Amino acid sequence: MSLPGFWDNSENSTKVVKELKRLKSMAEPWQKANQKYAELDELAGIITETDKDLIHNLTSDIALLSGELEKLEFKTLLSQEFDANSAILSINAGAGGTESCDWVSMLLRMYIRFGESHGYSVKTLDMLEGEEAGVKNVTILIEGEYAFGYLKAERGVHRLVRISPFDSNKRRHTSFASVDVIPEIAEDADIKIEDKDLRIDVYRSKGAGGQSVNTTDSAVRITHIPTGIVAQCQNERSQHQNKQMALKILKARLYELEREKKEEELAKQGALKKKIEWGSQIRSYVMHPYNMVKDHRTECETGDVDKIMNGGLDEFIEAYLKQQVLNKE
Repeated sequence: MSLPGFWDNSENSTKVVKELKRLKSMAEPWQKANQKYAELDELAGIITETDKDLIHNLTSDIALLSGELEKLEFKTLLSQEFDANSAILSINAGAGGTESCDWVSMLLRMYIRFGESHGYSVKTLDMLEGEEAGVKNVTILIEGEYAFGYLKAERGVHRLVRISPFDSNKRRHTSFASVDVIPEIAEDADIKIEDKDLRIDVYRSKGAGGQSVNTTDSAVRITHIPTGIVAQCQNERSQHQNKQMALKILKARLYELEREKKEEELAKQGALKKKIEWGSQIRSYVMHPYNMVKDHRTECETGDVDKIMNGGLDEFIEAYLKQQVLNKE
């Protein structure tokens, strides 16, 4: 940053400043913890059994430092290539009509609450509402450091068991929704997309019941013909902005597709112990006849369903990330 002309290139300088900020966020907490440890170690060497107040304060400070070290240890689990990136998260309703659409809206609220509790910015990119209630599918951008690192644990099918509010006979129903999470990648990422491979459709944004929510064809859907991957955006202010965001989503999905292919090839060669499954049921949320949320990959579970539905996913995410580290050892 001290080199002559560094600030002349705004794009490069922004990227470097962002990287510096990320590295500082990793190094400074460790430096502070190390300094605090040295102070406590020195204090422990001079107090005596009669210094009751000092012993009490020392014990409290050690407990606080232990908590900080646990947070730092957890950060080391987020060391993969794109873990520090923002996340593009999509939720799609499974079979079950209104029930599944309502489940999607519940999961959407859960992830928005999770993002807010971690200081992330959450932005809706595309949403198709259900005909009677809920949401058929939705894509959101969760912006902030390590958003992808945390939320990659949410990929897969989520299962809900409850008494249906849409059933006059109050019967128990099971609903499914799939969650997909990909990292937001840099504009200059090495992904070549040929114009001839794209089909671009523009249309009017749709609200509940199929009603148009604006009077211009500003929504954009882009199909990558060779792979069939589709990306769309309707919530930006102009067709150009929607197109740019849809291209960003498409690029991220193509990048993720290539990554998955490489992992599958490594798995075939026995280089990876973890099982690669896309769309497998990862978690059950039971609200009747008892309350329980259980992650089937880690066996982590809790009876506090309200906490989970309000975005309290940290326990499940941490268990998943720790398991991934163990699987690679």
